[in-house]
Amino acid sequence: MWVILSVRGVADLTPTGWRALTKCHALRPKKELRKLLGAFGYYRDYIEHFAHIVKPLTDLTSKKVPNQLPWDECHQQAYEMLRSKLRSAHLLRIPRVGEPFTLYTDSSGVAVGATLGQLDQEGVEHPLAFATHKLSGPQCDWSTIEREAYAIIWALDKFRDIVYGSRITVVCDHNPLQYIRDCAPKSAKLLRWSLALQEFDLEIKYKRGSDNVVADYLSRHV
Repeated sequence: MWVILSVRGVADLTPTGWRALTKCHALRPKKELRKLLGAFGYYRDYIEHFAHIVKPLTDLTSKKVPNQLPWDECHQQAYEMLRSKLRSAHLLRIPRVGEPFTLYTDSSGVAVGATLGQLDQEGVEHPLAFATHKLSGPQCDWSTIEREAYAIIWALDKFRDIVYGSRITVVCDHNPLQYIRDCAPKSAKLLRWSLALQEFDLEIKYKRGSDNVVADYLSRHV
């Protein structure tokens, strides 16, 4: 049986990622709200009465609602309730060291984001930690594959004490990264990172950005 991880413990582990996933984005364009709902919805199975709580927010995605959202008290309350549920001890778990992990990563033009997950004994995946990191000016100028590769390298280093020695499935939305360890990289950075990945027991899988919702959201909201 897993021991429940306290909210304070999670906040201390990945403070930036936690803030990025739970900070308020009121009065943002409708596109931003859809991304936020996608991130919350990914964990809807762990949020009691999710559909009821989220209804005021999903109503704002209607075509009848202007793009600049008319955010009022009922929307703020729904958002705060979802945030509270996501922070609750029923969602996040302590990792079982030595067991397989799933690492979801993504990179935008300004930041990288990651979510670490693990299956329980019933085969249900639970999130363990969230993390995000803002890119420097020169890093923002890297090519897409370099930024996506860096997201993996950074996340593995971030969670190294937890995942090292375990089987790791890395899920990202940039298809060429599936072959980063098997093909000769075209840049010195990719070559170094390709070699760095050799110390981990990992498999890289492709997942569309629209489906990799939490890591995608974290990489865009630092």
